[in-house]
Amino acid sequence: MEIYLIRHTSVDVPPQTCYGQTDVPLKDSFQEEAKKVAQNLERVTFDKVFTSPLSRCVHLANYCGYAHAEKDARIMEMDFGEWEMKHYDEIRDPRLQEWYKDFMKVSVPGGESFKDQFRRVSEFFNELRTQSFNRVGIFAHGGVLICAQVYAGTVALENAFSSITPYGGIIKIQI
Repeated sequence: MEIYLIRHTSVDVPPQTCYGQTDVPLKDSFQEEAKKVAQNLERVTFDKVFTSPLSRCVHLANYCGYAHAEKDARIMEMDFGEWEMKHYDEIRDPRLQEWYKDFMKVSVPGGESFKDQFRRVSEFFNELRTQSFNRVGIFAHGGVLICAQVYAGTVALENAFSSITPYGGIIKIQI
Protein backbone atom coordinates (compact mmCIF):
# COMPACT_ATOMS: atom_id res chain seq x y z
CA MET A 1 0.00 0.00 0.00
CA GLU A 2 1.34 3.41 -1.00
CA ILE A 3 0.82 6.10 1.62
CA TYR A 4 1.20 9.85 1.19
CA LEU A 5 1.89 11.53 4.53
CA ILE A 6 1.00 15.22 4.35
CA ARG A 7 2.05 17.56 7.15
CA HIS A 8 -0.19 20.51 8.00
CA THR A 9 0.90 24.04 7.09
CA SER A 10 2.60 26.53 9.43
CA VAL A 11 0.93 27.27 12.75
CA ASP A 12 0.59 30.67 14.39
CA VAL A 13 2.23 29.96 17.75
CA PRO A 14 5.48 31.31 19.18
CA PRO A 15 8.57 29.17 18.49
CA GLN A 16 9.52 26.66 21.21
CA THR A 17 5.89 26.29 22.34
CA CYS A 18 4.43 22.87 23.20
CA TYR A 19 1.28 22.82 21.09
CA GLY A 20 0.81 19.10 20.41
CA GLN A 21 -2.92 18.39 20.71
CA THR A 22 -4.05 21.96 21.24
CA ASP A 23 -6.15 23.18 18.33
CA VAL A 24 -3.96 26.13 17.32
CA PRO A 25 -4.54 28.66 14.51
CA LEU A 26 -2.72 28.60 11.20
CA LYS A 27 -0.45 31.38 9.95
CA ASP A 28 -1.73 33.95 7.49
CA SER A 29 0.39 32.18 4.87
CA PHE A 30 -2.07 29.24 4.85
CA GLN A 31 -3.49 29.98 1.34
CA GLU A 32 -0.05 30.17 -0.21
CA GLU A 33 1.27 27.06 1.57
CA ALA A 34 -1.91 25.04 0.97
CA LYS A 35 -1.89 25.91 -2.73
CA LYS A 36 1.57 24.34 -3.07
CA VAL A 37 0.42 21.20 -1.24
CA ALA A 38 -2.65 20.94 -3.47
CA GLN A 39 -0.51 21.36 -6.59
CA ASN A 40 1.78 18.56 -5.41
CA LEU A 41 -1.23 16.28 -4.95
CA GLU A 42 -3.27 17.24 -8.03
CA ARG A 43 -2.22 14.20 -10.09
CA VAL A 44 -2.57 11.74 -7.23
CA THR A 45 -5.75 9.72 -6.75
CA PHE A 46 -6.41 8.22 -3.33
CA ASP A 47 -8.59 5.24 -2.48
CA LYS A 48 -9.03 6.68 1.01
CA VAL A 49 -8.03 9.84 2.84
CA PHE A 50 -7.61 10.26 6.58
CA THR A 51 -6.97 13.34 8.67
CA SER A 52 -6.18 14.18 12.24
CA PRO A 53 -9.29 15.78 13.77
CA LEU A 54 -7.28 18.89 14.70
CA SER A 55 -8.29 21.87 12.58
CA ARG A 56 -4.80 22.51 11.18
CA CYS A 57 -5.00 19.17 9.36
CA VAL A 58 -8.72 19.31 8.55
CA HIS A 59 -8.33 22.76 6.93
CA LEU A 60 -5.55 21.51 4.68
CA ALA A 61 -7.46 18.35 3.74
CA ASN A 62 -10.52 20.48 2.88
CA TYR A 63 -8.44 22.93 0.83
CA CYS A 64 -6.93 20.05 -1.13
CA GLY A 65 -10.40 18.72 -1.98
CA TYR A 66 -10.84 16.07 0.71
CA ALA A 67 -13.70 17.50 2.76
CA HIS A 68 -14.90 13.97 3.51
CA ALA A 69 -11.55 12.71 4.82
CA GLU A 70 -12.07 10.34 7.72
CA LYS A 71 -11.00 11.86 11.04
CA ASP A 72 -9.00 9.57 13.30
CA ALA A 73 -7.71 10.63 16.72
CA ARG A 74 -4.90 8.07 16.59
CA ILE A 75 -3.08 10.31 14.09
CA MET A 76 -3.11 13.38 16.34
CA GLU A 77 0.15 14.97 17.45
CA MET A 78 1.81 14.01 20.73
CA ASP A 79 -0.14 14.96 23.85
CA PHE A 80 1.99 17.40 25.85
CA GLY A 81 -0.41 17.21 28.81
CA GLU A 82 0.33 19.84 31.45
CA TRP A 83 2.89 21.46 29.17
CA GLU A 84 0.47 22.22 26.31
CA MET A 85 0.81 25.83 25.10
CA LYS A 86 3.72 26.58 27.41
CA HIS A 87 7.04 27.84 26.12
CA TYR A 88 9.81 25.40 27.02
CA ASP A 89 11.58 28.16 29.02
CA GLU A 90 8.42 28.67 31.10
CA ILE A 91 8.07 25.04 32.17
CA ARG A 92 9.20 24.81 35.79
CA ASP A 93 8.43 21.11 36.11
CA PRO A 94 11.53 19.26 37.38
CA ARG A 95 10.54 16.36 35.10
CA LEU A 96 11.37 18.47 32.04
CA GLN A 97 15.06 17.55 32.25
CA GLU A 98 14.16 13.89 32.66
CA TRP A 99 11.96 14.15 29.55
CA TYR A 100 14.74 15.89 27.58
CA LYS A 101 17.08 13.01 28.44
CA ASP A 102 14.63 10.27 27.44
CA PHE A 103 11.51 11.61 25.68
CA MET A 104 11.18 8.22 24.01
CA LYS A 105 10.13 6.58 27.27
CA VAL A 106 9.37 9.41 29.72
CA SER A 107 5.79 10.66 29.58
CA VAL A 108 4.92 14.31 29.86
CA PRO A 109 2.85 14.86 33.04
CA GLY A 110 -0.74 14.25 32.01
CA GLY A 111 0.41 13.46 28.46
CA GLU A 112 2.44 11.00 26.43
CA SER A 113 5.95 9.84 25.73
CA PHE A 114 7.11 9.34 22.15
CA LYS A 115 6.72 5.59 22.73
CA ASP A 116 3.05 6.16 23.67
CA GLN A 117 2.48 8.16 20.51
CA PHE A 118 4.26 5.55 18.40
CA ARG A 119 2.05 2.81 19.87
CA ARG A 120 -1.09 4.84 19.03
CA VAL A 121 0.04 5.60 15.47
CA SER A 122 1.14 1.97 14.97
CA GLU A 123 -2.36 0.79 15.94
CA PHE A 124 -3.74 3.01 13.18
CA PHE A 125 -1.30 1.57 10.62
CA ASN A 126 -1.85 -2.02 11.78
CA GLU A 127 -5.56 -1.55 11.12
CA LEU A 128 -4.89 0.20 7.80
CA ARG A 129 -2.79 -2.77 6.64
CA THR A 130 -5.88 -4.98 6.85
CA GLN A 131 -7.65 -2.86 4.23
CA SER A 132 -7.39 -3.36 0.48
CA PHE A 133 -6.45 0.20 -0.45
CA ASN A 134 -3.74 0.83 -3.05
CA ARG A 135 -3.06 4.49 -2.26
CA VAL A 136 -3.96 6.41 0.91
CA GLY A 137 -3.56 10.07 1.86
CA ILE A 138 -3.00 11.06 5.50
CA PHE A 139 -3.10 14.68 6.68
CA ALA A 140 -1.29 14.75 10.01
CA HIS A 141 1.49 16.21 12.15
CA GLY A 142 5.28 16.17 12.29
CA GLY A 143 5.40 13.63 15.12
CA VAL A 144 2.92 11.35 13.35
CA LEU A 145 4.96 11.49 10.14
CA ILE A 146 8.04 10.47 12.13
CA CYS A 147 6.14 7.57 13.72
CA ALA A 148 4.86 6.46 10.30
CA GLN A 149 8.34 6.49 8.77
CA VAL A 150 9.76 4.50 11.70
CA TYR A 151 6.82 2.08 11.39
CA ALA A 152 7.51 1.64 7.66
CA GLY A 153 11.22 1.12 8.29
CA THR A 154 12.29 4.06 6.12
CA VAL A 155 13.79 5.97 9.05
CA ALA A 156 15.70 4.55 12.00
CA LEU A 157 14.29 5.57 15.37
CA GLU A 158 17.61 7.07 16.50
CA ASN A 159 17.64 9.33 13.42
CA ALA A 160 13.94 10.14 13.33
CA PHE A 161 14.09 13.67 14.70
CA SER A 162 17.03 14.81 12.59
CA SER A 163 14.89 15.12 9.48
CA ILE A 164 11.43 16.30 10.50
CA THR A 165 9.15 16.99 7.54
CA PRO A 166 8.64 20.73 6.98
CA TYR A 167 5.20 22.31 7.21
CA GLY A 168 3.23 21.41 4.09
CA GLY A 169 5.72 18.66 3.27
CA ILE A 170 4.74 15.33 1.71
CA ILE A 171 6.44 12.01 2.38
CA LYS A 172 5.64 8.80 0.53
CA ILE A 173 5.99 5.40 2.22
CA GLN A 174 4.99 1.80 1.50
CA ILE A 175 3.43 -0.55 4.03
